[in-house]
Amino acid sequence: MKMQKGFTLVEILVVVAIIGILASIALPAYTDYVTKGKIPEATSGLANIGVQMEQYFQDNRKYSCGGVALPTGINFAFSCTATDTTFTVTATGTGTMDGFKYTLDQSSAKVSTITAPGWTGNDSCWATKKGGGC
Repeated sequence: MKMQKGFTLVEILVVVAIIGILASIALPAYTDYVTKGKIPEATSGLANIGVQMEQYFQDNRKYSCGGVALPTGINFAFSCTATDTTFTVTATGTGTMDGFKYTLDQSSAKVSTITAPGWTGNDSCWATKKGGGC
């Protein structure tokens, strides 16, 4: 009698189930990792704008959004409002970063307003971690 070689249906189903379980654990972790990788676009952009605003103030003794170049972001849209003595710059998430909003003002106050599912904002820093940590 000749022996047949191969896998049984049960063996294949067990392997498929194991792969499914591993994928269900790995996919959310990967998604969070990608999201964390996009946040520095906002924080570094805001920090650069803040430096430009302070340089403009040193030269002109007032703040002005016209004196700075707002970056063109891929995942964030940057905006600026200013009076002679105050300014606020904002990075608002777009696309996959929708729900993320970071701000900076003339006193270097950093605020994170995050409404994305599973993420928490922070009123005293730019949150870069899922639980609102800085």
